[in-house]
Amino acid sequence: MNKKTAWMLSALAAVVLAGCATGPSVSELNDLARQVAKASFRDEGIVKADKVLNTDETNRLCSEADVAGKPLDEATAKRVEEMNFKTIQWPADGKFLGDWKLGEAIAQSGRGLTFTDSANVVSGGNCYNCHQISKEEISFGTIGPSLYNYGKIRGVSNPDSPESKAIVEYTWGKIWNSKAYNACSNMPRAGHMGILTAEQVRHVVALLLDPKSPVNR
Repeated sequence: MNKKTAWMLSALAAVVLAGCATGPSVSELNDLARQVAKASFRDEGIVKADKVLNTDETNRLCSEADVAGKPLDEATAKRVEEMNFKTIQWPADGKFLGDWKLGEAIAQSGRGLTFTDSANVVSGGNCYNCHQISKEEISFGTIGPSLYNYGKIRGVSNPDSPESKAIVEYTWGKIWNSKAYNACSNMPRAGHMGILTAEQVRHVVALLLDPKSPVNR
């Protein structure tokens, strides 16, 4: 901890203690917290402090709701979802599904976007960190719901059929920007934040919806 950060933390503690008598505003505490964070982060490799600290309105609102211990009100949540929905980049060629085998490799990989990586390292989706996806994989997280039989349960026997269009588009959109469907979702906004490319998203969609994928067998 450098001297500047230590001073900031001391100042924050002083404000909190003083608050017992003077009642510092939320705005004052937020400003001081931002100063502490700014003093604590630095550029390291491909990770830039500016990107970490300057979050967008969606993250700011969801963080404030989390601190307050209550969800966003319905109107704000709807506005956040609509705002994020507009950012979804749909496949330019209209092809939503790629190769499920490549999608499985992406789901298995948690590589990329850390300060020790170079800028040309291809990121993985790290999907198994939060979801069960195939029965073959015995190690998976439970933060998110199981995605095993994802397409099968939703009746997608032919992803190219008109009947499957809504599910196919939803799956793409959810992976691209999860907050378009759940304002404060814990799921990363994989496409929107540049974690996955459009081509990678296409392969992950195939993993979830292709009837030949182990997900749906």
